[in-house]
Amino acid sequence: MQRGGSGERARAVRLMAFDVDGVLTDGTVFVSASGEELKAFNILDGHGLRMLRESGVQLALASGRASAALERRARELGIDHVLQGLTEKLPAFEALCARIGVALDACGYMGDDLPDLPVLLRCGFAASVPDAPEAVRNRVHYVTRAAGGRGAVREVCELVLAAQGNLDAALRRYLS
Repeated sequence: MQRGGSGERARAVRLMAFDVDGVLTDGTVFVSASGEELKAFNILDGHGLRMLRESGVQLALASGRASAALERRARELGIDHVLQGLTEKLPAFEALCARIGVALDACGYMGDDLPDLPVLLRCGFAASVPDAPEAVRNRVHYVTRAAGGRGAVREVCELVLAAQGNLDAALRRYLS
């Protein structure tokens, strides 16, 4: 669901950050008997993140949990900004924006739960997934059709690419 102005807001995005559990994954966390944490990431989402990064938008991942699986996935995708083990996401997000010199209104954030609300309410473009709580869905600019871990991130990446006039260029390399 798109709210008025979401395309214009997406056009201004210079940094796009994503929550992990429930956004990049379906929210399921597997923990082995030895304590190793496993996460399932969607390949379509990963390619969307690559296309968005290649278009010049900086990427960040923000998680309340700390995970070696997330670090590895971020490295595979070339994502430099990985914020983990966050009890409060907004201070870390604001510090990242200040460090890389991007104003909050030029940032996008995609989250799925109440701990994401402080960032969703401060950034210029806020997105969520359809199974997020109503309190989150009602306060974002865009709610994806796809579920978290099932193409929602790809949907947002393509929305930002299209709003910035870069989707056709991103697709062109596959069509020639």
